[in-house]
Amino acid sequence: MNSFAKAQALRASKGHRRISALTAYDYPSARLLDEAGIDLLLVGDSLGMVVLGFPDTTHVTLEHMLHHTAAVARAQPRALVLGDMPIHTYNTPAQAIASAQALIKAGADAVKLEGGSEHAATIRAITTAGIPVIGHIGMLPQHVIEEGGYHKKGKTPAALQQLLIDAEALTEAGVCAIVMESIIPSSATAITKSVPVPTIGIGCGETTCDGEVAVITDLLGSYPWFVPPFAKPEAQLAPQIIAAARAYHHRVITTKM
Repeated sequence: MNSFAKAQALRASKGHRRISALTAYDYPSARLLDEAGIDLLLVGDSLGMVVLGFPDTTHVTLEHMLHHTAAVARAQPRALVLGDMPIHTYNTPAQAIASAQALIKAGADAVKLEGGSEHAATIRAITTAGIPVIGHIGMLPQHVIEEGGYHKKGKTPAALQQLLIDAEALTEAGVCAIVMESIIPSSATAITKSVPVPTIGIGCGETTCDGEVAVITDLLGSYPWFVPPFAKPEAQLAPQIIAAARAYHHRVITTKM
């Protein structure tokens, strides 16, 4: 299935089936997650924190994203590969098209960028260029510095109204889905009901969106130094990795010459 068909199938899932999405940053993870049947593999700029050790996503460059997108794409997954557009790579429509084209060339099936109605024209430019786009509203990690941290969104009627305006603008600009991050459940539910495209939630509650996305290290318990309050680990790999490395270390240093 080509990129356009994958994006169309994702959009058509609204009202029929929920969407499972996980972040993937490398070839083996992409193969394993695809074999598990995950619908969407997000090469997220979250790799800046959980792979590259930066304090937030604002340090991630397009070069970082191209490197990791290409690695994921080499797995030739059945799942849709979604490439994040890092901060300052879509400041103008022309720049956004160039950045999106680079991610597609690296192997992404679609691209994602953060922001609401203020980016509608940019999204329209990308979709008009024939590149599928997924939007991202609610809490925007690339804005963490100016917002002074990570805060829940949609907590007031006015805030919900703005999110509804944003979601409608993104839909009209041609997105095939919308990621919604850290929006309170009642507002997330209202937005999901208001748009004809699937919503994919993270930190919005379990039943409020048409699908869910999680960071793979949160799911596996392999990044113990920070775990979001909404994360639901299915494994705890960090202690197992330490134990395996410790056993290896002991075996090596106690083996007689």
